[in-house]
Amino acid sequence: MANFFKITNQIQAIIALRTIAITIQLVLILFVNIGLAYDLPWTPLVSVISLEILFTLSSYIYYRHNHLSEKKASQKAVLIQICADIVFLSLLLFFSGGATNAFVSLLLIPIAIAAVTLTPLLLAIVAALAIASYSILLWSLPMSVMHGNMQGHFIGMGINFLFSALVVAIVVGKMARSINQQELAIAAYRENLLKQEQVTSLGVASAQVTHQLATPIATVQLLTDELSEDFPDNDIVKDMQSQLSRCTASLSEFRAMVFDIKEQVIKAINCQYLVDEIAENVRVNNPEISLELIHKNTASYLAEINVINNVKNTKINADAALLPAILNLINNAIQASKANNRNELCITSEVNDLNWQLTIRDHGKGFTLKKLNELGVKPVTSEQGFGMAVFLSHASLERLGGKLALTNHQDGGALVTLSLPISTGSI
Repeated sequence: MANFFKITNQIQAIIALRTIAITIQLVLILFVNIGLAYDLPWTPLVSVISLEILFTLSSYIYYRHNHLSEKKASQKAVLIQICADIVFLSLLLFFSGGATNAFVSLLLIPIAIAAVTLTPLLLAIVAALAIASYSILLWSLPMSVMHGNMQGHFIGMGINFLFSALVVAIVVGKMARSINQQELAIAAYRENLLKQEQVTSLGVASAQVTHQLATPIATVQLLTDELSEDFPDNDIVKDMQSQLSRCTASLSEFRAMVFDIKEQVIKAINCQYLVDEIAENVRVNNPEISLELIHKNTASYLAEINVINNVKNTKINADAALLPAILNLINNAIQASKANNRNELCITSEVNDLNWQLTIRDHGKGFTLKKLNELGVKPVTSEQGFGMAVFLSHASLERLGGKLALTNHQDGGALVTLSLPISTGSI
């Protein structure tokens, strides 16, 4: 949608410039006819300017009152406006001296505008039209002006215009594309920096909460130990001890993970180990879920040696945040399936060329188009917690050079595919 507003603003700028040009044209015609007493053909000049005014008003009304989609407001619309300017200017020049007119160099302005706004192919069309217009104006000069050395002079003017048009099209076009690429790179960097700042803020908040939980958990652990001494065979006390042990272990793992992330510790992890950890987590925390694990092996051709990559002997470079990031996605998929009264979950592990891919398919209602555009880009609100978990998982994968793709399965449910490059030491 941003592209739509950008193109529309370009058209509005062109229409505004044409309006100013029409005013200048009328003033110049009056000045030349009245002030300089030149006999210009009023009828064709006024007719061309009238057509120009009519076209400008029509364009203004069309782009002002019609709510165009992004597809309709394409660069072709800008091309039409620029080509119309070349045609109108060429007609005005034709009826006021042709190539001998002092303002014939104004044909370079549409080329400069096209170099900034259009793609190289459309820019070439504008440049070719401007050169063709100048050539026609030059060719249509009467023989009466070709006396003496004037023929060589006009040939030199034609070559000069051709050279100037090529320089404007190539140099200005290249500079405009370079600036545009720099702006896109800066925007991407700012977006990534903002995302990392949000992740850091969430990490700081999580660390504070973890620190605050450590004391009450330790206190409850002491009370549970006292209860176990008084009631050694009580099943409830044993369950409490088991759950508190899990909490203590989770806190210890979290502290270790925070330290590793802070120190940017990255090590090679076996893909099969990750799959086993995922399956174990689902089995322990969600025993009611029917988990389907699919392993796919893909042949890849590396260094002219046919190597069969499989999950068992493949490793990837990962940090401490990778497994929690994957488990976040798994838990979201489980919640989506449960919300749709389904208890199935399918996980596919595949080695494809130089990437390890893990695909998670739930049996929920899938993603809406709005959620697909927002998830992973920024934290968003969601009934099942997709927004925050996917955002954090996406940020974690980006740090490792991985990718996260969100789609809907053709048979229903959502597909979440994460891809990570294989460690070269494992091949």
